[in-house]
Amino acid sequence: MFTQAFVHRIPNHIPEIAETGVDTTVRSWVTSHGDLHWANLTDNPLSIIDWEGWGAAPAGYDAAVLHAYALPAPETAAKVRQVFADVLDTDDGRLAHLIICAEIIQASERDELHARLAPYVQRFVVELLTSTSQ
Repeated sequence: MFTQAFVHRIPNHIPEIAETGVDTTVRSWVTSHGDLHWANLTDNPLSIIDWEGWGAAPAGYDAAVLHAYALPAPETAAKVRQVFADVLDTDDGRLAHLIICAEIIQASERDELHARLAPYVQRFVVELLTSTSQ
């Protein structure tokens, strides 16, 4: 799924990371769905589907993915941030956010869904890096 070498390449897609000195070393690897966005959730009953990409990922990655894909819907994104604040509002969670943001930015060059998400993600990266450097 992920390697530390993969994570160290995220500044290739978010150059501002290098400018802020954010450490991209993963300190906590956990079992992860790996693709936990809204299309992989069902309602009534709530289920998580599409597990073929599961494996080890940085702590907070699944919550960060769900949040990143919710950015176009500010109320939903705020609720995801609130519910998963215990993991997203940590150094691990911020790194997980940067990883999924880099993935979305990279994918935006290849497909329409990610191209539509990219402006939201890029704004969020600025917000995230500003709060990290303070």
